[in-house]
Amino acid sequence: MSAEVSLAILAKAPIPGRVKTRLISSCGAEQAACVHAELLCHTLNVARAAFAPERITLWTALDHAHPLFITLAERHAVTLRPQPQGGLGVRLYHAMASASGPILAIGSDCPVLSPGLLHACAEALTDHDVSCLPAEDGGYALLGLRRAHPHLFTAIDWGTERVMAQTSRRIHELGWHLACPATVWDVDRPADLKRWQSSEATLSHPFESLQASRSAP
Repeated sequence: MSAEVSLAILAKAPIPGRVKTRLISSCGAEQAACVHAELLCHTLNVARAAFAPERITLWTALDHAHPLFITLAERHAVTLRPQPQGGLGVRLYHAMASASGPILAIGSDCPVLSPGLLHACAEALTDHDVSCLPAEDGGYALLGLRRAHPHLFTAIDWGTERVMAQTSRRIHELGWHLACPATVWDVDRPADLKRWQSSEATLSHPFESLQASRSAP
């Protein structure tokens, strides 16, 4: 099944003040944007370790031609596509409904995401309708579907601790079967950033390096 599954990555351009806004009070808008960029780079590295590039689409938002998106697309040979206008449910459904077969969708906030977890979620779709990586905060870091259905994306309280519970109820209402290979955590609040910084997953600052290279004479 893994070879048949595609991967959608939904990400915003790392524009200061527009991303990781819950971190700004503790580290400032510029650093929050750098954190966002680091996590996106990590996500692409993990994705490419698990999937062939032709199975991966990076769905962009805020600035579709942002240099980091261009750099990542060239480095990893993945497809870039713009997210449509609308709330998260609209954008997530659009990305997943675009697939001709089973698909996994992720954001770029989860530092503990691994190729093994991606493979586990893909394989779970062999005998389940849905696979998911619930997050400790009540949301989820990954949603996998054999086929997209709008019922999973409408009237969901996105960004709250109710997302996973509401989604689980929708899955039950459809009569579908859910697999959850693991529970993970993401970087959303200052405490999450400290947790990541104290772990072995801490990365360098690729976006800062990119900015420096672009400004060099």
